Amino acid sequence: MTADIRIAPHILAIDPYVPGKPIEELEREMGIRDSVKLASNENPLGPSPLAAAAVRDAIDHLHRYPDGAGHEFIGALAAHLDCRPQNIVMGNGSDDIILLLANALLTPGDRAVMPRPSFLMYAIAVRTVGAEPVFVPLDNLAIDLDAMLAMVDDRTRLVFLCNPNNPTGTIVRREAFERFMAALPPAVVVVVDEAYIEFVRDPECLQSIGLAAADRPVVTLRTFSKLYGLAGLRVGYGVMPAPLAEGLNRIRQPFNVNLLAQAGARAALADHEFVARTLTLVHEGLDYLYAELDALGLTYYPTHSNFFLIDMVRDAQAVFEAMLREGVIVRSMRGYGFPQFIRVNVGTMDENRRFIAALRTVLNVIEPAGGDPA
Repeated sequence: MTADIRIAPHILAIDPYVPGKPIEELEREMGIRDSVKLASNENPLGPSPLAAAAVRDAIDHLHRYPDGAGHEFIGALAAHLDCRPQNIVMGNGSDDIILLLANALLTPGDRAVMPRPSFLMYAIAVRTVGAEPVFVPLDNLAIDLDAMLAMVDDRTRLVFLCNPNNPTGTIVRREAFERFMAALPPAVVVVVDEAYIEFVRDPECLQSIGLAAADRPVVTLRTFSKLYGLAGLRVGYGVMPAPLAEGLNRIRQPFNVNLLAQAGARAALADHEFVARTLTLVHEGLDYLYAELDALGLTYYPTHSNFFLIDMVRDAQAVFEAMLREGVIVRSMRGYGFPQFIRVNVGTMDENRRFIAALRTVLNVIEPAGGDPA
């Protein structure tokens, strides 16, 4: 007899997050080998070597629970960021902090304002607690702070900003953010997701760590998944006013960041040579890809991150599937409301060249919307 399991209606209403498939699974499905994955904004150099060594050294201690309070990890972060340990909450990826914030600050009927499209986990976290996500369209692919402010009302408790925004790569500048904060009701907490902040080259870009550490109603989210190449370890953190951090730590699972993740992330902070190599690779790769796309006559959107959007003038899903057959994995933006756009992240220079070669092939076999192949 099947149990009468009843899931809450507000949970059933959530569209689940659909991650990119592992490269091994896609290769099995497509019958291809040696494919190039440029779909998940990962570090093409692999993990920080110092982090990898620290993980190997920690393996002999797997029979021990990790430090539930993360004393050494958080201490290293505080020194790196020049803030107080009591301002930091560690998470199983920054997604973990997003869920903690929703549980700590929202009740059924509350609202959270967020741009659209942006990182899908904001809306999922908000709906998980029975609160309402309020979506604000982008303006020319950029976050529209004035439009977001207009949607704030007496039920609003949270505002989410992704800076640089995923999937568009646009940024919020410091001066515009300060005007936004000055007009915002003081009880509203602003969450600034800076997963890609280290790739930004614009000196006017907002970096919110100092605001969060100064006990303003700002939470900064950061991750070790991108710059440091530790996506598989799932480790991130939030910097926020100390009273809010104390509240989140009341509901945070005591061992949410595992032993290997803490060891690897702590070591990665000291790997300055790897960071420099990664930034050089990404910025040189962007410059190369922009030039090649200009030569192909395609419209792309310059980014402040390690990924960017390309208008294929063709069905994005068809392009995605055709690129797969060429052994190159990109991301279709159909699910984000851009049916003719793909998103691609920078790879190694060899991977970037393979992407361009595959793209030339695809352009010749897939017709543009309403036209012949280019």
